[in-house]
Amino acid sequence: MSDKLQAKMIVDKSFVISPIDKRIYGSFIEHLGRAVYGGVYEPDHPDSDEKGFRKDVMQLVRELQVPIIRYPGGNMVSAYNWEDGVGPLEERPRRLELAWRTIETNEVGTNEFVDWTRAVGAEVMMAVNLGTRGIDAARNLVEYTNHPGGTYYSDLRRKHGYEQPHKIKTWCLGNEMDGPWQIGHKTAEEYGRLAVETAKAMRLVDPDIQLVSCGSSNTGMPTFPEWEATTLSHTYDEVDFVSLHQYYGNRDNDPANYLALSLDMDHFIKTVASTCDYIKAKKRSKKTMYLSFDEWNVWYHSNDADTKIEPWSIAPPQLEDQYNFEDALLVGSMLMTFLKHADRVKMACLAQLVNVIAPIMTEKGGPAWKQTIFYPYMHASVYGRGVSLQPVVSSPKYDSKDFTDVPYLDSAVVYNEEEDTVTIFAVNRHLNEDMVLDSDLRSFDGYAVREHIVLENNAELKASNSAHNEQVKPHNQGQSKMDSGMLQSVLPKASWNVIRLYKA
Repeated sequence: MSDKLQAKMIVDKSFVISPIDKRIYGSFIEHLGRAVYGGVYEPDHPDSDEKGFRKDVMQLVRELQVPIIRYPGGNMVSAYNWEDGVGPLEERPRRLELAWRTIETNEVGTNEFVDWTRAVGAEVMMAVNLGTRGIDAARNLVEYTNHPGGTYYSDLRRKHGYEQPHKIKTWCLGNEMDGPWQIGHKTAEEYGRLAVETAKAMRLVDPDIQLVSCGSSNTGMPTFPEWEATTLSHTYDEVDFVSLHQYYGNRDNDPANYLALSLDMDHFIKTVASTCDYIKAKKRSKKTMYLSFDEWNVWYHSNDADTKIEPWSIAPPQLEDQYNFEDALLVGSMLMTFLKHADRVKMACLAQLVNVIAPIMTEKGGPAWKQTIFYPYMHASVYGRGVSLQPVVSSPKYDSKDFTDVPYLDSAVVYNEEEDTVTIFAVNRHLNEDMVLDSDLRSFDGYAVREHIVLENNAELKASNSAHNEQVKPHNQGQSKMDSGMLQSVLPKASWNVIRLYKA
């Protein structure tokens, strides 16, 4: 094995970054494309339940163990009237949905979505409209969902068949309000003032909620990071999180550069955290602002197809990226980036969950199936619970078009003390060579290898899955052996690895 690429890592249980908030494995459902209609909800599907929800989709979401799901947008929320989506179905209006230029039937709304999230074992992260609306609509929605009863909106919920409050804890104050594409787009000053006053009103209705202030839509925005500094100067004392959004693509067909893009995400997180800390210092505050990376994914495959969508159709196939193997590798690295910043990133939402830039796809009347990115997302969510550790890593590096000193080894380590497990997540970015990873785990006395899961595809980085042909799926035949606290693993070229250790 001496001719292979060599990397080393020291893992010690004392090198703690932070406990991991399970909400970093959250996701997102927007009234966009076939995410809701034909995705989670298809009443005439043979495998749907009495409420119209597809049971095969629910089973796949449960497999992912998604803890929190953002709803109902996204760009859509900035012109959405939440009242349209509650009450008797026959009385709900059809609306022009302006963000994506479709028809919104409002068959699914707040109560139905709460029902669905409970069925899949998740919480709701609810977004309010700060584009065309503001304080009044937001505080009324909190009253509708969270107040026990005896008032207009809480009694309206009870009239709609929901006697007990939903107790939605986490709320987004609008969506991407820095973006000129956003309906009701605002300057940083305008948004900051509206967001802080909306936050205060919402907290008066329910003091126990947590609030997310809009950060920049991506790192390329001309106002980044001044947007964060200005908006947080208003909202800092009233909110718990600031949001980050970022999507990546391999438009130049440069895999080496593409797989390094998680370094850009790392820089984004550090920049926003430092901006938050600047406002903290400026305000002489003792409060630490946490980060909600509530939109992230690969998104570029469907861009051309989306330009051909007929306006004002109902649930057209929008943003239906067909993910390939290299996309799964980058998604794995993005998930590890959250773990490396577990001290600041406390929530994150893979955007989105079903059909729209999603790990789960469906056919109308047919099967649901797993895209390539399903697997690293599932592995991180299921095995990445506990404490994030800071490994000391030595790895050979490479330069790409946009990055220098890119480590071939990308890794994160999670220790679950309750279950006596250690999980090493690792991507070998080298496109042509296997890597030998020697890990010093002597602080974990008596631990042994349970399994080494590998996601690889020797034939083709562009390999993808479909409803009837799964070309990319993991196996557990990875090569890892432990001897006297020293772990040696072989990471195949261009591979995602999950090495699970337990106390023997």
